[in-house]
Amino acid sequence: MSRNTHSGEAIIRKAFYRSSLTIVIALIAGYAIYHFTRQQPVSEPVKQEAVKGPVTKQQVSIKIPDVHFTDITHNAGIDFVHTNGAYGDRLLPETMGGGGGFIDYDNDGDQDIILVNATYWPGKQQNNIPTSRLYDNDGTGHFSDASASAGLAINSYGMGLAVGDYDNDGWDDVYITTLNKNYLLHNEQGKFVDATEAAGVAGFDKDWGTAAVFFDFDNDSDLDLFVANYVEWSAEINIEIDFRVTGIGKSYSTPTHYAGAKSRLYRNDGNGHFTDISLESGIHIAGKALSATAVDYDHDGLLDLFVANDTVQNFLFQNKGNGRFEDVGALEGIAFNRKGKATGAMGIDTAWYRNDDELGIVIGNFANEMSSLFVTADGQTPFADESLLEGLGADSRLALTFGLFFFDYDLDGRLDLLQANGHLENEINKVQPSQHYEQPVQLYWNCEDNGHTSASNGCNNRFMLVDNTGDLGTPVVGRGASYADIDNDGDLDVLITQAGREAKLYRNDQQTGHHWLRVKLNGTEDNRNAIGAIIELTANGITQRRMITSGRSFLSQLEFPVTFGLGKADRVDNFIITWPGGMNQAVIIDSVDRQINITQSSK
Repeated sequence: MSRNTHSGEAIIRKAFYRSSLTIVIALIAGYAIYHFTRQQPVSEPVKQEAVKGPVTKQQVSIKIPDVHFTDITHNAGIDFVHTNGAYGDRLLPETMGGGGGFIDYDNDGDQDIILVNATYWPGKQQNNIPTSRLYDNDGTGHFSDASASAGLAINSYGMGLAVGDYDNDGWDDVYITTLNKNYLLHNEQGKFVDATEAAGVAGFDKDWGTAAVFFDFDNDSDLDLFVANYVEWSAEINIEIDFRVTGIGKSYSTPTHYAGAKSRLYRNDGNGHFTDISLESGIHIAGKALSATAVDYDHDGLLDLFVANDTVQNFLFQNKGNGRFEDVGALEGIAFNRKGKATGAMGIDTAWYRNDDELGIVIGNFANEMSSLFVTADGQTPFADESLLEGLGADSRLALTFGLFFFDYDLDGRLDLLQANGHLENEINKVQPSQHYEQPVQLYWNCEDNGHTSASNGCNNRFMLVDNTGDLGTPVVGRGASYADIDNDGDLDVLITQAGREAKLYRNDQQTGHHWLRVKLNGTEDNRNAIGAIIELTANGITQRRMITSGRSFLSQLEFPVTFGLGKADRVDNFIITWPGGMNQAVIIDSVDRQINITQSSK
């Protein structure tokens, strides 16, 4: 086929394609003209409205009461400085500090102060001889040193104390724990006499006593004694360990380097003598106990023991009756924290802080461990750790907490929480920038509104950290923590002890105008201190509940009188005492803003 033939066919093919394309374009154009030129229905104008997004209810910023605490230590006549005997070997007991607390030792109606001191190590004695101290209150919050005249100028490596009238003679006695043998001091009308050996409660030379608790575990109307022991320690073992921290060098060893010790339970025989029933009672279990308290958590009329252990599981010794106890801490949910781990547990306290049936157990822990707050549900166990939900978690995590307690510092009818903090290592900031040797005392305000927290009033969590507390915010090497109304003005003042430093006394200068009632119980059928009694007060539709206890916080003794804040309520509607033996006594309260003394009625 010729080249001309191929050329003609190509010309015809191109012409056909062009014609086809022209037709298609024309059809599309025609359809478009028809579609866009045909009559359209008239549209109604669109009504413009502002777009509304999700509405967030504005929260009311709740105001924490403006309450200041003033350091009155020197003006009040307190000149105590703790001696820990430190000389460079970094011996573990030097880190613990000593306890402090309150006692009305002379029965004059005001709260006096006891401060437990340690001493120098053998061969390192200085010219002065440090002793524990007793300060007599003149009723206005000013104190004078009565240590020597009252028989409390004891030289020992002291730790903690407990107060209780163990022979029901109307005069409060004192038990002091030490590194080695302990002391029971019998109060003979304002003069203390060493009754340790006669009573059989010295313990052993190698014991390291920490907390002590007077409580009537067998309901026979006299006070028995629980003594917590820490670890099996000696200076030789401590030096051989030679614990060191990179960046610091020689450092204080941790309790994980030592075996746990077994605590002791002494039954009061009622004749001035106690019998050691540790082994047969079931509490002779190795732990690393630093604090303890007694409360009837299961409502069976028998006081149980909560024990805070350092780096090993906490104990809950359930009182089975007949002198028998069983550790049910793991079963009841208080042995470990919310992650199932043992913590560096230091201080402990218990309270019905929600003004309902829920019992709370708070435990102060080591640095980088938040405080534990174990709470029942519907008044029943097991406990659940609700530290985060209640607002303690984040703020308590960095602090190394020793002493702590519930109390109503602003008298609004809700229990608040105070934590005394301070590290073990004075150079800790070199290796942990977030940690400091001296740490501020933390005060948490309970912002609960008639039994409920509410985001609408700014109370997202029950406990809110108070930023401005006056002198209480000055960092300390906090250890023991206690409270009492030292000046009889109705509000609660605070005592903080330090390791190797002076004790601090802070006056509560609240000016809220809230009403209050203070109650001092005097048992006759039951133990004289009424330890184990429960007081329920109802005012303005809210019922508050308190238990008289011994052995709270860390190595410390809180006053026996109970303070109820009433807020704006100026009358008490109902007041009932359940005495330790189970007897109920209703009392008519005809006025407030005062202290009342109530004697147990006969059965």
